[in-house]
Amino acid sequence: MTRARWIPLAVALVAAGALLGGTIPAAPQAAPAALTAEQLWPAAQRADLPNLTVDPLYFLDATTAVGTFTDGDEIQLLIEKSGIVRELRRLPVTGEPRFEVVTAAGDELIWTEQTGDGPVEIWAAHQAGGKPRRLTADTGNTLFYGNQHDLVVAGGRVYWTAGDGDRTTQIRSVALTGGAVTVREETGRWALSAWPWLTDDTGGQTGAVHMRNLENGKELQIPFSGAEWAMCDPSWCRVMVATSAGLARIDLMRPDGSDRRRVAGPDTQAAVNDVAVLGRFEILSVPGPNADLTGTAALLVHDLENRRSVPVAVAADMAATKDGVLWWSTGGQEAPVWHTLDLRTI
Repeated sequence: MTRARWIPLAVALVAAGALLGGTIPAAPQAAPAALTAEQLWPAAQRADLPNLTVDPLYFLDATTAVGTFTDGDEIQLLIEKSGIVRELRRLPVTGEPRFEVVTAAGDELIWTEQTGDGPVEIWAAHQAGGKPRRLTADTGNTLFYGNQHDLVVAGGRVYWTAGDGDRTTQIRSVALTGGAVTVREETGRWALSAWPWLTDDTGGQTGAVHMRNLENGKELQIPFSGAEWAMCDPSWCRVMVATSAGLARIDLMRPDGSDRRRVAGPDTQAAVNDVAVLGRFEILSVPGPNADLTGTAALLVHDLENRRSVPVAVAADMAATKDGVLWWSTGGQEAPVWHTLDLRTI
């Protein structure tokens, strides 16, 4: 099972029909005049990449992309920087191959690939060069949710989730050197979060989010009202609050319920699945009046440290995050121009 990794910015991440009314905390004081990202974060690494060859799946930094490119009868997985590309993998398109999840650990790149109805395979290669190697094809029925934790690398092993139905989730892992896959079963439907945590906020839940620490067994239960839909990581929870009329606001709070603050009102949506990137930045979008036709929305970065929402794009098509890098496209899906902001450099 897989979920789309891209979120069209004009689509809200809330099932408003399932939510009821809630108590709205006092609105924050009026914010100062908006500053651009360049003004507020002049030293941040960012880039506009109008000539990017690949369809990006991952950015190592603001100017180094990992993505796919179809060349005739083959699809390639490439690293591209400043117009220079290096091939990681090449597969014939006749088999309907798919490269889906990419991550990095040290100087290693790790990715998933699948051909036709075959199993999802996990591969790795050194960023600087060398022959790619298959770590395993023993992946089970993979469960990917389109967030930065679909593949997690910890202690020299790559972790992912697999399962059929909601009764049991398999936490599978393989060493970065390859070898046998280990399988640990957890009762219920779980997704990986920041290591070593699991979360059951896999979509559609209301009432509570549960988290479980794989190393020490610690459990967290984060309750919410019937008017709220939430996603959590070990540092923050995003709480979507709705009335019968639709989304009322977006709050952020700590998993213990403390430090709750309103970060956006009813005209704003969560732009990516990842909650509070780097424990500091909530990525938001504001659809314009013609969003249903254009599919675009303004893109904002809300800085939890200074409680300021900073505009980064007036009309973005898509947005994604991974390991502290935010990227988005403009210009439409037929001729996209890619843009990046490395939040780690702020």
